[in-house]
Amino acid sequence: MNLNNDFLSGRLGILYLVSGPSGSGKTTLCRRASADGLAEFAVSATTRSPRAGEADGDSYHFLSADEFQKKITEKAFIEHAEVHGNFYGTLKSEVIERLESGIDIVMDIDVQGADIIRGLPEELLQKCLVDLFVMPPSADELESRLRNRDTDSEQVIQLRLKNSLKEMSQWDKYSYRLISSDKELDYQVFKNILLSERCKVSRFK
Repeated sequence: MNLNNDFLSGRLGILYLVSGPSGSGKTTLCRRASADGLAEFAVSATTRSPRAGEADGDSYHFLSADEFQKKITEKAFIEHAEVHGNFYGTLKSEVIERLESGIDIVMDIDVQGADIIRGLPEELLQKCLVDLFVMPPSADELESRLRNRDTDSEQVIQLRLKNSLKEMSQWDKYSYRLISSDKELDYQVFKNILLSERCKVSRFK
């Protein structure tokens, strides 16, 4: 039997929310999936300063505090929250049209943002949502990863470690938990979850 394009079309995109403490590897997983063409990366907005090698519009949409507040007033965000002393948010322009067009999206998002998205009334977002928590193998390993990045001051590292313990206590809110080990194995698990979710009948309009 030949199936025409109309019969096969109509899949909604997946909104793949990926959370985990700083240093867990969640951003690397999302970026790699995007680079491999598995999904598109939803670039978040933030008021924090760019790190070395980060580009506006690619790593983040870097906004001033006033610009961020203006976006809030304009209701341009799906969600926004204060994390580690800075504001982060997901712009509607990064998500809605892509999902409706059947494009899968990966989002590196904190636990506050994931909570907000889960609680939104929009049927489209709820139908497309898949959430995963990346758990570091141990607190010692997490601290080692943060220090090896060599991007933050000691004060920032201590703040991130403190917040990480709170974040890790919320892993059971997620549909999937990935305990990080080897980078390649982590990515295979991450990719397989995304690919299997594409096959769900509920993904089709």
